Amino acid sequence: MDDDKAITESGNDQTVMVHQHIDTVDALMAHYVAGSLPEPARVLVQSHLEMKPDHRGLVKDLELLAGEALEQTTAAPISNRDARLSAIFSSAPPVERLPAAEKPQSFFPQSLRDLVGFDVDTVPWKTKLPGFKEYSIDIDGCEVSLMWIKPGRALPAHTHKGTELTLILDGAFNDARGRFGPGDISVADQTVDHRPVAEKDRPCIAFSVLDAPIKLTGSFRQLIGDLIG
Repeated sequence: MDDDKAITESGNDQTVMVHQHIDTVDALMAHYVAGSLPEPARVLVQSHLEMKPDHRGLVKDLELLAGEALEQTTAAPISNRDARLSAIFSSAPPVERLPAAEKPQSFFPQSLRDLVGFDVDTVPWKTKLPGFKEYSIDIDGCEVSLMWIKPGRALPAHTHKGTELTLILDGAFNDARGRFGPGDISVADQTVDHRPVAEKDRPCIAFSVLDAPIKLTGSFRQLIGDLIG
């Protein structure tokens, strides 16, 4: 969605997502092209592009702009030029590979399947709340989660101590910002206090990347109701 926002940069000890005044999907794509996203966020964007092929044009345009900027950069001398060229010319030729067998159709985008190692029918789900299942792991300092939300189920109202990127894989959810359906990226941070509700026609399955825990909000009565489901 055009009004989504995402922010990332590399830290000294680990890669984390932090505020950089990036408030559009275009900016997120620019970081993707620049190669500055942590691995799970890169996979999230790549999966988005698999689901929304029309956005690949933007990435191609950004790559062209980056190439033009590189061509205009003043060349720097290469140390040990002759030795490096000699190593290149003496290296073994690339191994000719046979065409890969056609991969079976999967529910998850291929980039996501490669990251987690399984498809939707083999996810080792854990029930966190009635009507809400999750599988989560830590990668590059980020909490990476797959989520299954029962139709009509509301998640507890919460805000974020950091940044959360969520890619909708199937179904949809709604919150105060609008509707997020298959292929859409939701971005939430400390400025967003929301209560996602899965649509009633089918479960909502999503992939999220967080760099910090969420913080529950809302009234005590609402929180109890949301936790019970």
